[in-house]
Amino acid sequence: MPEPPLQLGHICPLSVGSVGLAVLGSPIKHSISPQLHQSALDEMAGVDQRFSQWRYDKVEVAVERLPEALTQLAELGYRGLNLTIPHKVEVLPLLDQVDEEAAKIGAVNTLSWENESWKGYNTDGVGFSRALKIAFSRSLADFEILILGAGGAARAAVAQALFEGCPKIGLLNRSTKRAEELVRVLQENQFSNPPEILSAAEVQAFLGNASHPLIINATSLGLKESDPSPLSLSGLPDNTCVYDMIYNPAQTTLLREARAASFAASNGLGMLVGQAARSLEIWSGAHVPISAMERAAKVAS
Repeated sequence: MPEPPLQLGHICPLSVGSVGLAVLGSPIKHSISPQLHQSALDEMAGVDQRFSQWRYDKVEVAVERLPEALTQLAELGYRGLNLTIPHKVEVLPLLDQVDEEAAKIGAVNTLSWENESWKGYNTDGVGFSRALKIAFSRSLADFEILILGAGGAARAAVAQALFEGCPKIGLLNRSTKRAEELVRVLQENQFSNPPEILSAAEVQAFLGNASHPLIINATSLGLKESDPSPLSLSGLPDNTCVYDMIYNPAQTTLLREARAASFAASNGLGMLVGQAARSLEIWSGAHVPISAMERAAKVAS
């Protein structure tokens, strides 16, 4: 039996002259991206009135319905999309145009309607790098990094760390096959020093031998407040830093345990703001007030 036509949540037709923007994911209820973008757009409209006609929504879309959703949103007048779990890698075969850096990363989190089709970009890496510097007063090159996960967010984090000269990266993922696929994509794109795929039993030694260990959670484990931590922090060095890309809830089990151990720790709110600002720059071609996004993020979270 064929699937019923896709219902795009509470999406309303755009008025004449309006431009639609949205974030797509599953789940998507937790996303505060609309508040960030609308805050920036309201301030931008004070300089350029056309931005008063731009609107940002969030849309629940299961991965198997993504092709249909992209077609429908384009027809409705949407010209910019953000992608979150689980779409950042799965969208690639659907795109005719992919930015060179996003192609090297092997994941896309931003789509822009250009030349009558969607073009993919990746702004996660920029947002991630900026957020780490603010949170820990260190650049990626100063850390030895353990990344949890092997999806789109993990790909962006690994690639950005390699771009910036991180000396050592370990990768821990529930599916070894998916981790191997990430490494393969990076090697095909001429990244030197690809990450080492670790087993759970090897993590303690990897972090214990690091001068400045950094743990990054790029999995969805923590989106529910009842979720357990994706990793035991017992016995790790005192200078371990922990960054959870999840921002809602503001404190995951991983972050709570990190702070209980007196580790420096941060959630993903700064990364969200950084990547959002870059996405809006791509869509608008205008200056984006990051401070407006930061204020909205603090209120929404």
